[in-house]
Amino acid sequence: MMTGTRSERCKTKNTLLAVIAGSLLFACTSTQETPLTALGHGPNTQTDAAHISEAVDGLIVGHRLMAAGEYELALRAYTRAAAEQGLNADVLSALGSANLKLGRLGQAKKLLKSAVEKDDTFVPAWNNLAIVLSSEGNLWEAKRVFQLAYGLDNGNSEEIRTNLTKIIAKIEDSGYTVENNNNNNEFDLVRRGNGRYLLLKTANSD
Repeated sequence: MMTGTRSERCKTKNTLLAVIAGSLLFACTSTQETPLTALGHGPNTQTDAAHISEAVDGLIVGHRLMAAGEYELALRAYTRAAAEQGLNADVLSALGSANLKLGRLGQAKKLLKSAVEKDDTFVPAWNNLAIVLSSEGNLWEAKRVFQLAYGLDNGNSEEIRTNLTKIIAKIEDSGYTVENNNNNNEFDLVRRGNGRYLLLKTANSD
């Protein structure tokens, strides 16, 4: 678990709030239409989508939007979940994952680190943080964090095991360079659901 002085923790909290506020601004200024099929409904109006999202848990809505590849709208749903549930590890991990899919690595990293500060046993946040580290070209640290996630899950997650195998292969590839490591879609994001860790499938994942 990450520690620090009271002033450092306050500074981190203020920084996190700024990151979330920035994320919400990006999401609210998106020009995309809400994909109602991602919410499990047929074609309807934008107003109908708003009514549906108000009645459903923000995390659930966000996960469905992520699966549809609507990352800006997923970020908006996750931000609503933060307002409803508070900044727990689950919400912070979801916010970080959406930012990762949007290519905002700095914001994703801060949010996922905050998630593991909240709960240093939260497997999805560790796994998804490792994907950010890999995207930054920090392969050895990504490997260490994938190993941590895999150990915390007692080796039960096929997705995390696959991620660990991939990162080891990258490190051992003598022709590998940081420049060709800008695709985070080759790794599997995970989330928590129904008491276990689930694949957070996204539209452009392999």
